[in-house]
Amino acid sequence: MAEAWVFPTFVLCLCGFFTSMRPSEPFITAYLVGPDKNLTQKEVFNEVFPVWTYSYLVLLLPVFLATDFLRYKPVIILQGASLIITYLMLMYAQGLMATQFMEFFYGVSTATEIAYYSYIYSVVDSAQYQKGTSYCRSITLVGYTVGSVTGQVLVSLAQVPLFYLNAITLTSVTLAFVTSWFLPMPNKSLFFHQAHGCVDKKELTIKAAGLSPRVLSRAALEDPESKVPLNAEESPPAAQHVKEGQAVGGGGLLEVLRILWLDLLQCYSSWPLLCWSVWWALSTCGYLQVINYAQALWEEVLPSQDSDIYNGCVEAISTLLGAVAAFGVGYVKISWKDLGELVLCSFSVVIAVAVYIMDTVRNIWVCYVSYVVFRSTHMLLITIAT
Repeated sequence: MAEAWVFPTFVLCLCGFFTSMRPSEPFITAYLVGPDKNLTQKEVFNEVFPVWTYSYLVLLLPVFLATDFLRYKPVIILQGASLIITYLMLMYAQGLMATQFMEFFYGVSTATEIAYYSYIYSVVDSAQYQKGTSYCRSITLVGYTVGSVTGQVLVSLAQVPLFYLNAITLTSVTLAFVTSWFLPMPNKSLFFHQAHGCVDKKELTIKAAGLSPRVLSRAALEDPESKVPLNAEESPPAAQHVKEGQAVGGGGLLEVLRILWLDLLQCYSSWPLLCWSVWWALSTCGYLQVINYAQALWEEVLPSQDSDIYNGCVEAISTLLGAVAAFGVGYVKISWKDLGELVLCSFSVVIAVAVYIMDTVRNIWVCYVSYVVFRSTHMLLITIAT
């Protein structure tokens, strides 16, 4: 039993590390407006980046259903293939339209991240969910930090051109693609391929939480604790609604959609959950806006062609601080039921102030510090909200 749990977790962690270890990520804007691509800032901000936003949005629901129907592994492989295409086009494709196609494939890769974060629940016993979740999400933070630090060191100390950072990233995502083929194929999934027989209610609860809409946001993905409820013994409405007849045997597309619709009605008939969902949606929207255009702002404040930039260092620091803050929440002995809303509101104000300062004070170091405060605080809030 131990070996059955360790092998898929180890392979998945390897895949997660190589997928997130992308040294070129903090310097993508500088690369696009630099001599390699020679795009204008207006083209990048108004015509390139929005392609990722809208393609990601359009693909979320179909990818969510396809992930469950295909039982995770093929979608993880698709994610690796999409990243390979993305970085090949980023390195060799020229022109505005080619760059827009590149952003579409990047949207595919981010939409398919749900498969990585939900795969573990289909191949390990429910007793190992917490460990598996912690390992698979922590390794992505490690990979992102290693990638950011590597990119910064190569740019600042070795004066490596940004093109070669993309080459390193391409190598990393190719390794992730190869690794994903060694993942064991799950025999079950939450909706289309449910296991026959008696289903443990707690297992359904945790799996439902793992595949909740929160998984669909990059914000949630960054937090190692955000997919498992802090009070996992208490079933969310979606999981409580699953009846024994639905828990055994697979269902067709119409049956799955019917279950999802009933979940929707039951979940959002709860006023606290509705308010929480609205906060989550607005928070995620703001977070994605900031991280998508923060480099664009930094490029305007301090053009990368004129001076040294430290984007990689900033990304690494914000990730580490956010991870530490998120893990620290589990050791804070306060009643989140009584004080959770107050803490949520207070830190939301901190985030808003940080974004406002970053936008109005045109100093690169103020922008960097504000971004670190913004990103680490948001990662903390995601844990508290969960």
